[in-house]
Amino acid sequence: MSRRDQLICEIDRLEGHLPKRAVRFLSAVLNPKAAWLRVPLALVLMVGGGVGFFLPVPAFWMLPLGLALLALDVPFMRRPMTRILAFINGKLGA
Repeated sequence: MSRRDQLICEIDRLEGHLPKRAVRFLSAVLNPKAAWLRVPLALVLMVGGGVGFFLPVPAFWMLPLGLALLALDVPFMRRPMTRILAFINGKLGA
């Protein structure tokens, strides 16, 4: 299994903890043809996650999701993001 496949598996596990609207949109963004949309969306999600200091509950999921989307297109980020998402999924599942 490649690192990209492992990352996608961890993103799929994270979907169980996301709002339904986010899951529907995420499935469209994970399409390989949507790479032109993933990078700007990842940046917007990371900025929105940074606002989480003011609105912690609604914005908490945005930062890891933005980093994960960016890692799909930036190869050196795949391994660390897979580990981080595995940790987050483990904590959310417990």
